[in-house]
Amino acid sequence: MTDVRRREGDGVGGLRDGSASFDELRQAALTLRKEGLSRRQIRDRLKVGNNDLLNRLLEGEPPPEWTKRPNAKDDLRATARELRARGLTYDQIQLELGCSKSSISLWVRDLPKPPPRTKEEASAIARRGWEATLARREVERQETKRAATREIGELSDRELFLIGVGLYWSEGSKSKPYQLRERVTFINSDSDMIEVYLAWLALLGVGSERLVFYVHIHESADVAAAERYWAALVGVDVSAFGKTALKKHNPKTVRKNTGDSYRGCLSIRVSNGADLYRRIEGWWYGIVVAACVAGSANRT
Repeated sequence: MTDVRRREGDGVGGLRDGSASFDELRQAALTLRKEGLSRRQIRDRLKVGNNDLLNRLLEGEPPPEWTKRPNAKDDLRATARELRARGLTYDQIQLELGCSKSSISLWVRDLPKPPPRTKEEASAIARRGWEATLARREVERQETKRAATREIGELSDRELFLIGVGLYWSEGSKSKPYQLRERVTFINSDSDMIEVYLAWLALLGVGSERLVFYVHIHESADVAAAERYWAALVGVDVSAFGKTALKKHNPKTVRKNTGDSYRGCLSIRVSNGADLYRRIEGWWYGIVVAACVAGSANRT
């Protein structure tokens, strides 16, 4: 019987350091396997460094269940084979299961091919594939937005203050050297922007009695409905609004802002706002200076 040399180390069962017969090693390996040890554990215990020898020692003995890696694609493979047997193409199976064509090919390549597709069938499959891709992208897009929303959390008063300054300087009216008009007027068609702006004014202590609202809208739109929408948003009666500014309709232009969702813009003016305007301008330039300093520090 062929002897197998073993390295110095702890013995197993009746084996001692030195030499052991193949039958003795095999018996010890099978005993350990039946106890639920993995190949690595058996190899380390018996000091067997040769994988070929380990294969021979364990030949015919199945591995314990806990060492078997679960195959998550077993169900997909079975379904893919079933679909292929029904005559579906790789493209069709991919649409049904959402897995790659390379995987499908490995799973079903021994099955007969379906008959050639007509142009109409190929076009329908391509259309369904594109629709599925768009749907998947939309899910990913919305999840990205939701995750980004969660990143914001709550706003401190200082954070809202700085946001409001930037918001006004982006969208609000500004005095020009050639036209000195220190007025606080903000106009926008985005209801979310309007609500953030109103929250900022409230933070600054600007009371609702100082706010004057105007609607700006094309004359071809539903003016009354737009006035009711904006009045409900800001929490006042329509009668409290100033005179609506109507933009003359030009039939030669093709506008996209039409339909029920078009409500024009809401203009919000703060009365007696010259002093507030000067402070806003000063705040903005304070942000500019601080940002430039921070940017210089980060570049060095």
